[in-house]
Amino acid sequence: MKTWIKRLLLLTIMAALAGGGGLAWYATQLLHIEPLPKSLNVTPGTNLRSLSTMLEREGVIGNAPVFWLLGRALGKGSKLKLGVYTLDKPLTPLGLYDVFERGEVSQAIIQFIEGKNWREVRATLAEQPLLKNDSAAMSDAELMSAIGAEESHPEGLLFPDTYFYAPHTSDLDVLRRAYRLQRDKLQAAWEMRAPGLPYRTPYEALIMASIVEKETGAAFERPQIAGVFLNRLRLGMRLQTDPTVIYGLGERYDGNLRRVDLQTDTPYNTYTRAGLPPTPIAMPSEASILAALHPDKTDALYFVSRKNGTHVFSSTLEAHNRAVNRYQR
Repeated sequence: MKTWIKRLLLLTIMAALAGGGGLAWYATQLLHIEPLPKSLNVTPGTNLRSLSTMLEREGVIGNAPVFWLLGRALGKGSKLKLGVYTLDKPLTPLGLYDVFERGEVSQAIIQFIEGKNWREVRATLAEQPLLKNDSAAMSDAELMSAIGAEESHPEGLLFPDTYFYAPHTSDLDVLRRAYRLQRDKLQAAWEMRAPGLPYRTPYEALIMASIVEKETGAAFERPQIAGVFLNRLRLGMRLQTDPTVIYGLGERYDGNLRRVDLQTDTPYNTYTRAGLPPTPIAMPSEASILAALHPDKTDALYFVSRKNGTHVFSSTLEAHNRAVNRYQR
């Protein structure tokens, strides 16, 4: 819908409601919600407009633009809590907004986002008011033991997804589900892997998948990125990938990767050490796992960012340097 049409519609609604305090009157009228109880799923990415549209589609409200306007007037757009809501009694529009703002959910939602690392997952867990943060006082090894994992380091071992949970559930339950799902996804992909790959274990493939995840935001490039890194591994070249260096810096990384950082040895510095780093460096998506196990057949050994989310791939150092000069210098 064009911007001027949206503005005209808004002005029309405001004019219709302005007389006699129409918006205030609407806010206090009981909604005809049928049938009760009614389940509503407020998912990640929901904003005030999409919420209003969903509620009208589900038969909870009769006029999405008016409900949206009320929310705008009350400043509710940034206060919506995600989760599954079960409406079991009549409500006014104002009461309905209060339910969403208080987060009176029958099931809450937490998101683990691909590309995030374990330190960021810890922070996400701590931010969930309806989730018991039982893992907060545990070391990584203690936590992994508590969820039934054999590994001692959790990095990369959780499947990035949206997880529903009942209020006051232990975060260990969510972590256990995410761990088992990643384990199953990885094993299924490993069994269908392309022949001749230099990985000794599924875990090594997971490490590569995490590097691929961090190296590109363009989904179509993932198999090609994996192909470049596997070419380097086969030739005994160092991977020389910045995301591993950044991971090794941990909280010391301030957003600026310096030459001295590339030269300072850590277990994760793939400029100073050959082969894969000791663990994954982030949560890889299923697409990155598949790319690591089904890489493109390519003669490329280098790539450089075009600074638009994609890369130029080169098979010789000379061609790579030309690309660097063009896009980076």
